[in-house]
Amino acid sequence: MKIEIINTGSELLLGSTFNSHGAWLGQRLMELSLRVQRLVIVPDGDPIRAAIKESIAVSDVVIVTGGLGPTSDDITREATAEALGVELIEDEHAVRCIEAYFEKIERPMTPSNLKQAQHPCGADVLPNPHGTAPGVYVPPRLGGDSACAIFLLPGPPHEMNAMYKAEVEPRLKALVDIADDYGVTEIKFSGVGESRFQDELDADLNNIAGLEVGYCARPGELDLRLIGESSQREIASQLAIQRFPDCYINSVGESLEQTVVQNLADKGLRLSLAESCTGGRIASRVTDVSGASAVLTHGYVTYANEAKVSMVEVSPDTLEAHGAVSEEVAKEMAAGALSLSESDIAVPVTGIAGPTGGSDDKPVGTVWIGVSVRNNGGVITFATKKFYPQGREVFKQLVSQSALMHVLSVAREF
Repeated sequence: MKIEIINTGSELLLGSTFNSHGAWLGQRLMELSLRVQRLVIVPDGDPIRAAIKESIAVSDVVIVTGGLGPTSDDITREATAEALGVELIEDEHAVRCIEAYFEKIERPMTPSNLKQAQHPCGADVLPNPHGTAPGVYVPPRLGGDSACAIFLLPGPPHEMNAMYKAEVEPRLKALVDIADDYGVTEIKFSGVGESRFQDELDADLNNIAGLEVGYCARPGELDLRLIGESSQREIASQLAIQRFPDCYINSVGESLEQTVVQNLADKGLRLSLAESCTGGRIASRVTDVSGASAVLTHGYVTYANEAKVSMVEVSPDTLEAHGAVSEEVAKEMAAGALSLSESDIAVPVTGIAGPTGGSDDKPVGTVWIGVSVRNNGGVITFATKKFYPQGREVFKQLVSQSALMHVLSVAREF
C-alpha cells in the first residue's frame, strides 16, 4: 500500500515548531506493517492544494495533518474537495459538536468556527472530543477515478494522536489485506556499532528468504528492524541475540531505562547511583520510567571531589594519589554508595566530559564506570574504563547508556 503523509504549517518550515507528526505517524503505521513512501511538508495556504492533488494521484492512502482551523489560510478541506471535484457541505452534527465544545470550555464561538463543520460531500466526519476541528475521511473512489483514501486530521498533537487511534487505525485495518502473521520486530542493542553488526550478521540475515532487514543507529544504541512473517522474524531475532548477547536490550521496543527498571523490579533488586561527569543524567533516565520508585533508592551527584568524600566516602588519600578519574575512585564510589544506600547494586561514573580538563594520560572522553553488588552475603566491586571523545553532550549520553547496560547485565545474572 502506497501511503503519503502531508504535514501542513508554515511554522514547520520556519523551524519554530518541530515536526513530530511525521515520526509519530510513521511509527504507528509500522505497527500495522505499513510504510510511508513519502512525507511532504508544505506551508499554509495555496501550496496545500498542489500537494494534495499530487499525492492522491500516486497513492493508495494520503494522511494530511493541519489546515483544519477557522482562519483563511486553513484550506485543507477546500483543497481536498477541489482535487476530488466535489462540493463542500456543512455537517449539522459537526456544528453541534463544535458548539458543545465551546460551551464546555466556557468560551464564545465565533462565526468563523462554522467553517470547521464543512467537509467534502460524501466524506465521513471524524469526531474530535479534544478540540474544535473535526477530522475527515474520504473513502476510495469518492472523487471519480481516484482510488485513494484520504484522512484529514487536526494539527495539534494531542488532537491528532487521539483521532488517529480512534478513527484512522480501524479504517486502515479494514482497507489492508495483509497476512495475520506479517509484521515488524524491532530489537534494541547497545555497545555495538552499525558496521560491526552488519559485518558479523548481515549475510546470515539476508539468507532468510522474504525477510526485510534495516538498521537505525543512535549514540550508544542500535535498532535492528525485521519485517516479514513471524517465523522469519523469530529466526532472525534468535540469530541476532545469540551473536550479541551482551549488547541485547529487548525485542519489544522499550527504552533501555524501561528494561532496566523492569528487570530490577522483577527480581526485587534496589539500585543506587553516584554520578560525577553525568551530573544526574542516569538517575533522570531511570526516574523517567513509571515504577522507578520501587527500585531506585539513592542518586548521589558527586561532581566535586569534596562531594565524593562527604557523600560516598571516597578517601581523600585515594583522590590525591590517583585523581578523581581513576579505577580506584570509581571502586570507592561504588562501595560507598552501596553501603550507605543499603541497595543491592551501586553504579558510579567519574570521567572527563570536556572540552577542557584532559591530560596526556587521561584525555577528554575518559570515564570509569564502577559496579558494586551484594552477592551471597559478600560484596563484589569492579570498574571498567571507557573512552568517548565525541563531545560533551554525546559523552554524557554514552556514559549513561553504558552505565545502564552495566546495571542490566548484573540484574540479568541474579
